[in-house]
Amino acid sequence: MLQRLVDEFRAVPVTRQALLVAAGLGGVAVVSAAAYLAKQRLDNTPPKRWRKAGELTEIYVYPIKSCGPVVLQAIDCIATGPGQDLMRDRTFLVTNEDGKFVTARMKPKMVLIAPRYDAPTTTLYLQAPGMPELRIDVGELARKATRGATADPVTERSVVWGEGVTVLDCGDTVAQWFSRYLLDKDSGYRLRYYPHAHSQRRRNGDDTGTLHDETSYMLFNEASVTELNGRLENKVTPLRFRPNFVVRGPEPYAEDRWKWVRIGDVVFRYRIPCLRCVFTTIDPDTGVAHPDKEPLRTLKQYRQIPALGESPALGIHLGLRRAGSVKIGDSVYFA
Repeated sequence: MLQRLVDEFRAVPVTRQALLVAAGLGGVAVVSAAAYLAKQRLDNTPPKRWRKAGELTEIYVYPIKSCGPVVLQAIDCIATGPGQDLMRDRTFLVTNEDGKFVTARMKPKMVLIAPRYDAPTTTLYLQAPGMPELRIDVGELARKATRGATADPVTERSVVWGEGVTVLDCGDTVAQWFSRYLLDKDSGYRLRYYPHAHSQRRRNGDDTGTLHDETSYMLFNEASVTELNGRLENKVTPLRFRPNFVVRGPEPYAEDRWKWVRIGDVVFRYRIPCLRCVFTTIDPDTGVAHPDKEPLRTLKQYRQIPALGESPALGIHLGLRRAGSVKIGDSVYFA
């Protein structure tokens, strides 16, 4: 309710706002909106004092939602997500012909699609078992967006967790490659590209990013996975949980208590815990789901947050508050 009042007040011309206040109309809404905005500014002002947590040991970017990662030594961080040059985190997604997104929850072998990005040619290369290498000209897709995606005949509407986004279709050759690999058919799936420099979705405000489930950045601490592995017969790697950042140094699950995170000079705000689903049961090396739904089943025994339902938590979602670059070995701080 309060957010709606803020939005409505912002939409009113400044002169009209003054008249409303002067006339005493909507006074409660105006005061509430002003208080809300002041609180928002305070909540998003980085702290002055930090404590060192450890160092950054792993960086991952997932160009295509639900597919494999690109492992990097350094990235730049912007509001829509981490990346390198034109390769950004979750700027591509597989959809059906109606534009609804497809994930590895439905097609587990999506995790075996391995991307590689060549910055000088702005080309994304994809490999998958039994498939020829596929090339996608990311630079050309970006140029189409610059020319005006809304006027382009390949502009489409896709749906991610119930929210609509405007995307560019990557063409029939790419669609056939994904359809053959995932459906054993020549059609049925498409690949779409998110060309925007801002979030079109409101799931977590501007922090929702491009085509992410929750926010543009996700981090956890290496010791959290080590502690989990002590409870498992079949050990898992951090990649099972698809992080952007892995930190070495803190005690298990210490990240649960971090409200702010700084990596080098880049600053992030804690948004929500990362709740885990059946995706974690898919082995990233084989594309096969665990028959006993591990490690999800074990996580549910001790990592549930009662107020958030049955899904257990591992890791934290972050929103960017100060942009910049980070690299392996950077110190990680918290507040």
